[in-house]
Amino acid sequence: MSTHAQTGWREHALEELERAGYRRGEARSAVVDVLARQPCAVTAQEIGDTLRRGRRTVGLASVYRALEVLSDLKLVQRLEMGQGVARYEPLDPSGDHHHHLVCQLCGNVVPFDDPDLESTIARLSDRLEFDVDEHDVVLRGACVACRGR
Repeated sequence: MSTHAQTGWREHALEELERAGYRRGEARSAVVDVLARQPCAVTAQEIGDTLRRGRRTVGLASVYRALEVLSDLKLVQRLEMGQGVARYEPLDPSGDHHHHLVCQLCGNVVPFDDPDLESTIARLSDRLEFDVDEHDVVLRGACVACRGR
């Protein structure tokens, strides 16, 4: 997501939370702020660590509760990328999204866009007569740094 899109997502998320009846609590607002600055999916622990480095005292349980609310409102996507840890990233209101490469050796996550892949998914949807509402592609393997090990 571009910086402009991230700023737009932050405002969109805060408005949707308010519309759904949630107050602008410290923890929820802090989690939204961190997510709005992320270029890709992050773990709840990484969000908590970022908040602590910024001297914001938000417990990990509060981070998880905020992520659950954001996920329920379809403001973030929860991604299972292996290693037993969920990652979260903002869902762009426009529907724009990316997919992920995950190194199974070091755990590095790299976002990627591929218009040909999106076209293939659309063609597959048509051929199978199945309306795909959302999708996420996670490719697992070894990154450049780990291949030489």
